[in-house]
Amino acid sequence: MPTDMQHTLAKPATLEGSSLHTGEKVTLTIKPAPVDSGFQFRRIDLPDQPFIDADVDKVQTVERATTLAEGSVKVHTVEHVLSALTGMGVDNALIEMDANEPPIGDGSSAPYVELIKQAGLEQQDAPRKVWEIREPIHLETGNGSTLTVVPDKEFRVSVTNVGPDGRFTQFFSTVVTPETYEKEIAPARTFVYYEDVKPLLDKGLIKGGSIENAVVIRGEEIMSKEPMRFNNEFARHKALDVIGDLMLSGKRITGHVICIKPGHGPNTKMASTLKREYTRMRSMVPPLAIPKGEAVLDINDILKILPHRYPFLLVDRIVDFEGDNKCTGVKNVTMNEPFFPGHFPGHPIMPGVLQVEAMAQVASVLMLRLPENQGKIGYFMSADNVKWRRPVLPGDTLFIEAEILKMRRSIGYATCRCIVNGDVVSSGDLKFSLIDN
Repeated sequence: MPTDMQHTLAKPATLEGSSLHTGEKVTLTIKPAPVDSGFQFRRIDLPDQPFIDADVDKVQTVERATTLAEGSVKVHTVEHVLSALTGMGVDNALIEMDANEPPIGDGSSAPYVELIKQAGLEQQDAPRKVWEIREPIHLETGNGSTLTVVPDKEFRVSVTNVGPDGRFTQFFSTVVTPETYEKEIAPARTFVYYEDVKPLLDKGLIKGGSIENAVVIRGEEIMSKEPMRFNNEFARHKALDVIGDLMLSGKRITGHVICIKPGHGPNTKMASTLKREYTRMRSMVPPLAIPKGEAVLDINDILKILPHRYPFLLVDRIVDFEGDNKCTGVKNVTMNEPFFPGHFPGHPIMPGVLQVEAMAQVASVLMLRLPENQGKIGYFMSADNVKWRRPVLPGDTLFIEAEILKMRRSIGYATCRCIVNGDVVSSGDLKFSLIDN
């Protein structure tokens, strides 16, 4: 089944059980949902059967579980079912409950994996939206928790669990696919330290907790209905929670999530950071509003000015002029560029020197369009203060700004920069000479 398309459930499926914190009996049904709807909860036990989006902006509390709220309507402990849906490749689903908390099952997300397999998956007629992390995003909290997301071509999670006094320090790392999620993550059960049990009960939590649905750690001993499922089960369960909590950002990502002492508080803060960064990135994409009039040059106009031809013409359009000494060009970087197969296989990056060449071509347009320079060619003499700040990848749109600082006879000096999504990706000061062709 193609993974580049959105998926929902093929049919509804139902799970019954008791909730962890309230101890109430609950029936949960997962249902198909339309394209781009994401995950929604619905309280069918309440008047009007209200909906709550699985959105980090709806997070109310994060003590021992993640709680969403819309006004007075709440759903508790959403992380396990969201984790299973995300890990198993579901993009859109409606989650109906007749209580305020999903069934806890055995404390893992395995019951939800089985529920999803029972329902089956159905491909939808829309591409899956995945945000490729291109720059590190880092978050630290006061209790020693750190979460960092760094670029990776896959969705990878690495977790270090550290208990009180360093007890049961464990590490787990894996690429998250439906196969690895089902086998390596979903069976890992929730756990609690014995010294935390009474305070949690005093707060009205874990009323439905028992050694049948949680592992209890007392000192160096483990109390459980069955043996440990993995020698690092606690770190695996933390990875399970991270996957569910981060999906509250509303975006699947490709990136490596590195966590030390994660918890629902840090996890949801990172989800909020991801959502904010994605919104910021999208808002900074310059609108490609093409000015009208003689100052705009399309590709045919550029071909009349520049001598460059395929595969070395690196500007598609001039979208703006400011007087005679400044202009902005556009280069749409596609996977069809001839340099990507070799730079680099499996990890395509636009060569930095070609970004400099694109700057030079846009700067040349400024000078070569003047009547006295028509028919000439611009030759590089030097490139100074050149900096490359981040990779340029297939799908990026380069906005190339060039400003001629001065001209001395046939020698020109220009300062240039390339911009993607509002961020400067490269810049430099260029010197070149105009020579008769």
